[in-house]
Formats: sequence, C-alpha cells, structure tokens
Amino acid sequence: MPLRAIAYVSRALPDLSAERLQEVVEDAARFNRLAGVTGALLHDGERFLQYIEGPPDGIDSVYERILQAGSHIDIIELARGRLGQRQFPYWSMRSLPVNAALLRQLSSSDWSGFARTLEGDRAAPTPMDLLDDVVQPVVHAS
Repeated sequence: MPLRAIAYVSRALPDLSAERLQEVVEDAARFNRLAGVTGALLHDGERFLQYIEGPPDGIDSVYERILQAGSHIDIIELARGRLGQRQFPYWSMRSLPVNAALLRQLSSSDWSGFARTLEGDRAAPTPMDLLDDVVQPVVHAS
C-alpha cells in the first residue's frame, strides 16, 4: 500500500491552554488510529510543527481536520509526498514540547523527499533525522 506524508508548521492560538492542547492531542490520536495515520506534533509554546504519515485516504481526512482545527492559525505546508515506509510507526500522535530554536531549525530546513542522511553521516542532519532524534519510541524495560 502506498504511503503519503505531510509536514507543516502553524501558530498556536494565544489562549490555547496546556489542558486544551492535551485534549486536542488525545482526540487526534483516536482519529488518527482509525485513519491509519501515525505522526508527531512538536510545540514550543507558540508554534507547532506536525508530521503525519499513512495511506492517502487517511492522510487526506486527517489533514482536512487539521486545516479546520480551531487551535492554530497560519498553517504553512513544508512538504507533501510519498514514502517507502513509515518513519514513526509507533505513534498515532505523539506530542512533544521542544525549544523554539529546534522548531525554527526544523521549519526552515529542506524537507524535500523526507530524506535521511546515510547511516553514520550526521554532519548535516535532515529534518527527518532531527525529528527522529526527538521522537524516539519509548522503550519499556522488561
């Protein structure tokens, strides 16, 4: 099955409380599971960067909800395209606080092709490399 991905940045509404953000994330996680979409939402207190991936119909329905959401404005799409495999299969939606500098770096990076650097070559990390560094899956000790 073909996979698609979208990355975008947006600005949080000034009155978006931490509690309301948590509700939005929990609702998105439920919807994303039903749509077969995985991804991550980074936030620095003022802005969001979200990456979603999944089947084309799931991505379309999730992204339409994102565009209609009342929790953010000024949505700027950074990338949209095909994927060979999921990059973040563990999370129907993982929300993570990040510092503003990292969010700025990710927002201004070259997202073309959702590329990653070659193994061991981290001199110039791609946005996907940086995102992967933040969105590591939680490993539970057995």
